[in-house]
Amino acid sequence: MRRRRALCLAAAALLAACAAPRWQQPGTPLPEVLAALGQPTLTVALPGGGQRLIYSSQPAGRQVLQAEFDAGQRFVALHQVMNEARFMALRPGVDTRTTVLQTFGPPALVEQVASFTGDIWTYRLLENFIARQAHVHIDPAGVVRRVMFTDEEPDERFLRLR
Repeated sequence: MRRRRALCLAAAALLAACAAPRWQQPGTPLPEVLAALGQPTLTVALPGGGQRLIYSSQPAGRQVLQAEFDAGQRFVALHQVMNEARFMALRPGVDTRTTVLQTFGPPALVEQVASFTGDIWTYRLLENFIARQAHVHIDPAGVVRRVMFTDEEPDERFLRLR
């Protein structure tokens, strides 16, 4: 019985591995990834000749994917960066508008408030199944000053009982 269960688990793992798209394999050429994913929202040059393709679902969605490529234009890794840990890694006083854009892509919303001089870039994310917003405060010089989080208010149309 134990052996049969182990074989079933191994077969399931093998099938799951086969189900991964070809472009997710390290070393896949950039043109194959572009054919699978389409044109990115933003392309960022990386040190050493590599590049990062950013695929954003903002403003309506809550995902931003980074596809990383080495200098030979071969796929290295894929990251979903819309999470609190990535925003908390921003360094106030050090990171800039450019580093935020190159990490998360364009924001869902840019706004200003009376209590802060500068822009507030708002991103939508899902953290532990809770709809949240990350607010990155960027001063007029383009420097990150603060990162705050709020829960996103649900759309009232979906809360009404019929």
